[in-house]
Amino acid sequence: MVFFYVQTSEHITKQDVMTAGSIETILHSFRSKRIAVIGDIMLDKYIFGHVSRISPEYPVPVVDVTHEDHRLGGAANVALNTQSLGAETILIGITGVDSNREILLELFRNRGLTTEGLISDPSRPTTCKTRILSQNHHITRVDFESRKEVDASIEQTILDSFNAIINSIDAVVLEDYNKGLLSTQIIQHIITTAIEHNIPVLVDPKLQNFLAFKKCTIFKPNLSEMAASLGIVLHNNDHEVEKACRMLQEKLKTDTIIVTRSEKGMTVYNGSFTHIPATSLEVADVSGAGDTVIGILALGAAAGIDIITNATIANLAAGTVCQEVGAVPVKSEKLIKAYHEHLQL
Repeated sequence: MVFFYVQTSEHITKQDVMTAGSIETILHSFRSKRIAVIGDIMLDKYIFGHVSRISPEYPVPVVDVTHEDHRLGGAANVALNTQSLGAETILIGITGVDSNREILLELFRNRGLTTEGLISDPSRPTTCKTRILSQNHHITRVDFESRKEVDASIEQTILDSFNAIINSIDAVVLEDYNKGLLSTQIIQHIITTAIEHNIPVLVDPKLQNFLAFKKCTIFKPNLSEMAASLGIVLHNNDHEVEKACRMLQEKLKTDTIIVTRSEKGMTVYNGSFTHIPATSLEVADVSGAGDTVIGILALGAAAGIDIITNATIANLAAGTVCQEVGAVPVKSEKLIKAYHEHLQL
């Protein structure tokens, strides 16, 4: 069962939704799928505390630490989202050979994610982003990372790992944070091979190599990324977004472009335009929302869900994870509850 939409305008509203099944049926269909996520893996470290004074040494706040937390970030958070909805997930990426890799491995084991695809590269650190928060407000962030492109041997290991699973996956996500993993050679090989096997390829891009993802299935930039790649000033209104989508489609030749637009929701372009408004859920933190969107889109593509239904569910899922501080995976019970509250007739 899938959802179908009947539209008389280009804007999705609650009245546009007609169900031939249920959100539960959709989510159940995800459980039989096998998703590959290839991209930049990160460790997200959170230091929580409170600020009660300014340092006497420098005019900066002093955070009295109450507790710390480690979470999966980047491509690992995408994998966590697809895994949390029941899909078997294979994650391929690189780490350093350091203590942060060991923390990642432990998080993987605790979450039930396989670790075979974590390729260690002693020439670089494990990407780690440390966020310091006071009363759930971000004070600052400290990054440990390398943005150099992987060398030829690591690149070949990535390709070998992908080739070994190509016949057993239902969709592949390329998650690019410009940390050096997704070289043009890797991008082109994965897209070409996936097309040959009739497997959808979904891309969450960053500025570097932005236009290298030609002929992918679904391309999901945000507004600022699209503007920067096209070299234009882009205001967040439907007319300018539609014009930019047409420009981008000329360069990428992709099946579908989905632009995330913050408070304006998202725009889907697959020959025609559909604008999906943001959900009216309370926002605590937008960290990881894009990871949730691409993860849901991958599951929907693997399950054969129509693109407008798929994007609408992904948009709602992003709203649910924004209710919590830090990057967290979507929870099926929260998504079902939000669907019935916000979209069900």
